[in-house]
Amino acid sequence: MEAEGAGRGGPSPHADRAHDNGRDDLRLTSQELPPPENCVPVEEIVYVDRAALEKLTDGLLSHYLPDLQSSKQALQELTQNQVILLETMDQEVTKFRECNSLLDLNSLFTEAKVYHNKLVNIRKEMMMLHEKTTKLKKRALKLQQHKQKEALEKEQQREKELERERQLIAKPAKRT
Repeated sequence: MEAEGAGRGGPSPHADRAHDNGRDDLRLTSQELPPPENCVPVEEIVYVDRAALEKLTDGLLSHYLPDLQSSKQALQELTQNQVILLETMDQEVTKFRECNSLLDLNSLFTEAKVYHNKLVNIRKEMMMLHEKTTKLKKRALKLQQHKQKEALEKEQQREKELERERQLIAKPAKRT
């Protein structure tokens, strides 16, 4: 505290008292330096003893270092926990993706089953249509054969009628 008061405002009565009380570790002195060229002169410069500076540094470090080390350890534990948490979350995400892919597979299998049933129905219909067409072809062939037979019979009937008409037509007698 005494060094702060001397450093801020100018020579303080506390600085002289610290020196007078026999404390050798803190020496504050003011000294004017000749101003360098193109510079504003400095009003007061404070000098601190190296041993005092080392003691202050050691005291500051001994005061804050344990807290900083415990904070560092807590942060390391926190980062380790975060890594574990991230790995766990990644595993859960992969499980969800697998579940979604299983649902997708189930829907694909259901869809495949529906399309398989449709194909089976189409195949049955095609077989029925094939049977009907073969029956129709047979019937058409029978009808065609029947029509040809009728046409042949009509033709034969007409020929018979023509022959009969020829026979019925009077023929002039041959001169003998």
